[in-house]
Amino acid sequence: MIKIDDELLDEVTRKARVSPRLRMNYNFHSGPEDTMQRMLNAMEPGTYLRPHKHENPDKREAFFALRGSLCIIEFDDTGEIVDHTILDASKGSYGAEIPERTWHSIISLESGSVAYEVKDGPYAVISDKNFATWAPAEGSPEVKNYLDQLIAKLGLRVA
Repeated sequence: MIKIDDELLDEVTRKARVSPRLRMNYNFHSGPEDTMQRMLNAMEPGTYLRPHKHENPDKREAFFALRGSLCIIEFDDTGEIVDHTILDASKGSYGAEIPERTWHSIISLESGSVAYEVKDGPYAVISDKNFATWAPAEGSPEVKNYLDQLIAKLGLRVA
């Protein structure tokens, strides 16, 4: 049995806080070949998940808030926001499923935020994500401005 408790969430959160990317996964699946990828995803405010979709091969993805607050955003093919939801278990908003072929991203709204993520596998680095060309690449100087614009456009508050 794999137990998900405060000790595990604290551990992955500590690692996210010192990671240059401000996020850290803790995988439950046995390897990239698993047909169901399962992981904790600890994300700190300021981390950037470049908008992407899972297509060819098509994959569904679901996120469940275990701690903190996260915003899941869906985009159209031009980068316009078409939907979003705030996941916060303390407020009764527990999770969201992203259909295959759907542009999406996540913004951490609170330090210590951790999601349980489930995604169709297997995982192959070259085909797992199709990154949006209309969004800046991770690590580029435009990232902070892009994140700030998304946060402002959605009227989000980051703690």
